[in-house]
Amino acid sequence: MGMRSAFLAGAAYTAGVFTFAFAAGAIRVTLIAPQVGDLLAVLIEAPVVLAVSWQVSLWCTRRFHVSLDSRARILMGVVAFSMLMALELGFSVLMFGEAVDRYFAKFASTSGVAGLATQVCFATIPWVQCHLRSAGSQNGDFVA
Repeated sequence: MGMRSAFLAGAAYTAGVFTFAFAAGAIRVTLIAPQVGDLLAVLIEAPVVLAVSWQVSLWCTRRFHVSLDSRARILMGVVAFSMLMALELGFSVLMFGEAVDRYFAKFASTSGVAGLATQVCFATIPWVQCHLRSAGSQNGDFVA
């Protein structure tokens, strides 16, 4: 049940964050980037998406009863990251008509690296929360 919970939580985590990030990305691309440039727009969007990711991860780990075991939290993050990347590629190619090589070429730009770093942070949040919670309980502190 533990790994199944982690898998389901990872899928739900992706769905929640992707929905929010898709809307935030539309605002970034259409309103913010033309005013401040791609890199600054990504840097403005990233902390907002990560804050939402933190809350969605908390909800998912509680809702699906994901254990504080590091392996379960890492699996949740790996599932979430894999699904996120597949969704992004699928949307880019199928909805927006972008070529696959063009999609991957974006990661070579500074803003693409910043976006990818944000996605990696998104994937690590379940594990970070587990680690903080474990450390807090060992010290007698409560950590969400």
